Amino acid sequence: MLLTRSTDLCPLLLDISNTVLRVTPEQFDQLCRDNPELRLELTKQGELIVMTPAGGESSEKNFDLALEVGLWNRQSGLGRAFDSSCGYDFTAIGGGKLSPDLSWIEKSRLVGVDIVGFIPVVPDFVIELRSATDNLKPLQEKMQEYQRLGVRLGLLINPQGGQVEVYRPGQEVEVVESPTAIDCSEVMPAFVLNLNPIWG
Repeated sequence: MLLTRSTDLCPLLLDISNTVLRVTPEQFDQLCRDNPELRLELTKQGELIVMTPAGGESSEKNFDLALEVGLWNRQSGLGRAFDSSCGYDFTAIGGGKLSPDLSWIEKSRLVGVDIVGFIPVVPDFVIELRSATDNLKPLQEKMQEYQRLGVRLGLLINPQGGQVEVYRPGQEVEVVESPTAIDCSEVMPAFVLNLNPIWG
């Protein structure tokens, strides 16, 4: 780690580009409380991940995906949907604290669950959308972790590669080339996710 200060008026800079930062779940919670403007994740190994804000293009695509899921959920009344600012606490089952770009949970699974902080429930459905600055491998590893934890259906949408990777528990990853839609009805009845805005 390199600490630099060029003048008295410049901020103190911490170069962690080649450093792995490890924190406990308790330290992570404190970091989140002290830095509410940051998007942070904690891997099951205790590695701290600091995520940069999405650019305009990715933000627009995320919004389109959230709109699709949100409208279906409002009409069906079958569950609760969450955007990328929602964090999940998987530490009780050997995981970390992660934040999917989009997630959905069937409503009976949230009865009596406090969702004010990180949600201690494995979602039924998650989406991760690769932005122009994202490396693919860490996103695939994150999806594999969702799969291991028991997420029933996970979609890794990769506009740069023109593909969607579909993750289900105990199954090989299915790779679909530039689909116009993905049928999610196995988890979310009668829901077909329109992907035309992703490729347009």
